[in-house]
Amino acid sequence: MNNITQTIVKLGVVAAIYVALSVMIQPLSYGQIQMRLGEALMVLPFINRKYTISLTLGCFIVNLFSPLGLVDVAFGTCATLCACLLIGLCRNIFLVLIPAALVNGIIVGVELNLVFQLPLFFTMFTVGVGELVAVFIGVIIFYYLIKNDHPLIKLLDI
Repeated sequence: MNNITQTIVKLGVVAAIYVALSVMIQPLSYGQIQMRLGEALMVLPFINRKYTISLTLGCFIVNLFSPLGLVDVAFGTCATLCACLLIGLCRNIFLVLIPAALVNGIIVGVELNLVFQLPLFFTMFTVGVGELVAVFIGVIIFYYLIKNDHPLIKLLDI
């Protein structure tokens, strides 16, 4: 396989894993209190910025199943894209937690406030905490993979 084909395959597989992890626990993937297991992959733009494509595409697909419909497709996908772009600028794996939780907490919190008239700051907080938990799982997993020079990291670094 040439490099372009390998890159496309890797990006597609990561998007599919994001979708599978998020849809697997679908009731928890939407709403005021939410946690998507797929968000554990938000560490990947820290490893390689190209994974912004995978995570944005995966989020777009998952949001197609959202009870909020196209509103969630627009807001949620935008939140993931913005968070990934900021994560790509991080120089420490643990800093990945900050843009992931803040961006998703704010954008998705505002979205839920506008659609359901939920309390803004509480909703931003609950979405942010759910994001923090999911991404923290990813940070711990990838920290140890990187620290131990696991072959998966070499495979992911496209």
